[in-house]
Amino acid sequence: MGSSCSKHLALSLLLLLLVHGCSGQQGEAAAPMEEKEKRALYAAIEGFVGKGWNGSALYPDPCGWSPIQGVSCDLFNGMWYPTVMSIGPVLDNSLQCSADAKFSPQLFDLKHLKTLSFYSCFPAANPTPIPAASWDKLAGSLETLEFRTNPGLTAAIPASLGRLSSLQSLVLVENNLTGAVPAELGALVRLRRLVLSGNGLSGQIPASLGGLKGLLKMDLSNNLLQGSLPPELAGLRSLTLLDLRNNSFTGMATLQDLLLSNNPLGGSVQQLAWEKLLSLATLDLSNLGLVGAIPESMAALTRLRFLALDHNRLTGNVPPKLAELPNIGALYLNGNNLTGTLQFSSAFYQRMGRRFASWDNPGLCYNNVAVDAAHAPPGVTVCKDVQAAGAGVRDKVDGRTPEVSSSLMATSFAISASNVNGFWFLVLVQGMVATSLLFIFL
Repeated sequence: MGSSCSKHLALSLLLLLLVHGCSGQQGEAAAPMEEKEKRALYAAIEGFVGKGWNGSALYPDPCGWSPIQGVSCDLFNGMWYPTVMSIGPVLDNSLQCSADAKFSPQLFDLKHLKTLSFYSCFPAANPTPIPAASWDKLAGSLETLEFRTNPGLTAAIPASLGRLSSLQSLVLVENNLTGAVPAELGALVRLRRLVLSGNGLSGQIPASLGGLKGLLKMDLSNNLLQGSLPPELAGLRSLTLLDLRNNSFTGMATLQDLLLSNNPLGGSVQQLAWEKLLSLATLDLSNLGLVGAIPESMAALTRLRFLALDHNRLTGNVPPKLAELPNIGALYLNGNNLTGTLQFSSAFYQRMGRRFASWDNPGLCYNNVAVDAAHAPPGVTVCKDVQAAGAGVRDKVDGRTPEVSSSLMATSFAISASNVNGFWFLVLVQGMVATSLLFIFL
């Protein structure tokens, strides 16, 4: 009897929990939605997908039991509001734009909209500008704005996008936008990602973008941008990617100081177009994870005063022409996998002193016939000893090491360079994470 009662009690409790759970879910799904908000949603979508779309009949409860693909909603004070609108042929049942798609004014009445994105909505046959007005209505909510692959999206980027004070991601990729990058975008202090690649943007990069201190990614590649880079960009301390490829920048030839040490960039130093950087005076590429050989083309940098390639994974021989750089005052090659014979003269070692470092390269040696012992490179074996004892044996007799690290030396060289006449631009990104500034020069 007691066992039977216990079973009935347990069953009753289970049914009570199920009923309560279901009623709770139904209550949330049945939460009301403002009619004005619902009409704005239907009208905004209709503008993109065409007048034949009957949203009220197809989706009478768009935030409840009849959701719209690409639209998400959130509850605010017990009411449903659309927060995400994504349109374009991403999934089979995604909303797709019509041939005469347009921006509806009601789009800006969606007062809780956080994400607006559309893909392949405006073909070339339907030239449409981004609206210049009403963006301030979404300033308190919109966090992501993405327009991708729209050859018909034309004209300039409206300066009013700079009023979207909550914006964290602005992606306008592979459209047909023209004109200048608005200086007003520098007011988007919460921005983390700025991608404007694959358009027809022209003019210079506005210095105001250097105020986006929290920016992680900036991609302005494949445009018609020109002029020199504003020095303010060097202040983007959070930046992890800067891609400026395939533009018409003219300032690279006057770049004097490039310091990229202590970033896990990887890749080959041979990938850089050194012929574009003939004004370089300070070049610090230490501890970047670089591989491959040191290119002989670096000897063309005749104004170079400081070169640091230490603590990478470089291999092969050291180009003898590096010693012929007429202004070189410091050369750091230590901590790599370089091999072969150092073919520098005693006069070179004597002039450089401790500002030349090549130790910690197990396969590297020097010719003691051409170089007297008093000026031999510290930490490097005599070549005959290597042949006798086998590669990898290093001379430990002279334990000399540099007085300061190559990175600190590079900074001091760059600072002194700032006193010279003419354009000076210092890219100082030491300690940042994976800053791909090398894209500038590819």
